[in-house]
Parts: sequence; structure tokens; C-alpha cells
Amino acid sequence: MTDSGATEFCHLLSREQLRRGPQSLTLTADAGQRAALARRFGLLALDRLAAEVTLTPDSGGELLRVEGHLSAAASQACVVTLEPVAALVEEGFSLQFSLLPEVVSAERELLVDPEAEDPPEPLGPEGLDLGEALAQQLAVALEPYPRAPGAALDPALAAPEPAGEPEGPFAELIAFKPRR
Repeated sequence: MTDSGATEFCHLLSREQLRRGPQSLTLTADAGQRAALARRFGLLALDRLAAEVTLTPDSGGELLRVEGHLSAAASQACVVTLEPVAALVEEGFSLQFSLLPEVVSAERELLVDPEAEDPPEPLGPEGLDLGEALAQQLAVALEPYPRAPGAALDPALAAPEPAGEPEGPFAELIAFKPRR
């Protein structure tokens, strides 16, 4: 997330800048940045991308909370007809980053607890590319399979149901599938 040479919407903040205390920023992507992001995410167009962001380091200087509101207007291709589909994003977000240097160990053990809060993301040596963090928020907010109003698949093109008893390692799972 911190490789400023590879991001289309770079807004790099150093660790020193991030530790200075609460700060509010407004970021708006220009036409070239929006065009590059549209190519990256397979959009027909990205007409607007802006965010209001508040950066708040904790008192111990270990964590950084990034909270804000993302606003975007895009055009995506319908997955059925390929017609343009308008996509409007108005979404709040909250992220956490670790301001401590990342220690990489060859013997790291990953424990996943679905009840636990997500651990903070580590920062690279350069700091935080806030523009890239916003681009990633946009990617998550976009509809993964946009459909134009009324677009439907032709039932004749649907795969037929297999005849007979299912075979293979997942055959027992068929009992859990709802009947039509």
C-alpha cells in the first residue's frame, strides 16, 4: 500500500506526518488519476472520486485511525448486456494502521478469530499512501456484478441440471441444496 511509484492516486504521508496529531484532509482525484483508476478497476469511466478524511494517532504513538467518507461516481459495464451502468458510491469507512516498524519473522503463526477485531495494517518504510487506501475502499464499494435495469440471462443458455445421482467428493452436499 505504500509503494508510491505504482499507485495512480498517490498521496503519501510520512510516519512523522502521521504522528503529529489529529488532522483532517480532503482528497480529490484529478482527471488523469481517475482515468488510471478506471483502467485499473475495469470501469468504463470514473467521473468523480473524493474523500473527507480524519487521521488520528493514538496517545502512545502505536496506532493510527483513519476515518472518513468516500464519494465517487463511476460507470460500469453490465455483466449481461455490457451496457453502461451508473455506480454512485457514498460510503463511510474506518481503517487502522500500525505506526510501529513491522517485524517480519520466518516463523509467523496466523490465528484467525472471527470474533476478534481486525489487526491494524502495517505501514511501509515510507509511510501511508492515503490515495491508495482510498482507491482500495472504492474497489470494495463497487458492485462486483453490475446489471442494467431489466437485464436477464437467456434461460436457454443456462447449464442443464445433471441427470441421475451426483458423484464425486461433494455429492453429499446436494442434500443441502434447496429444491426448485
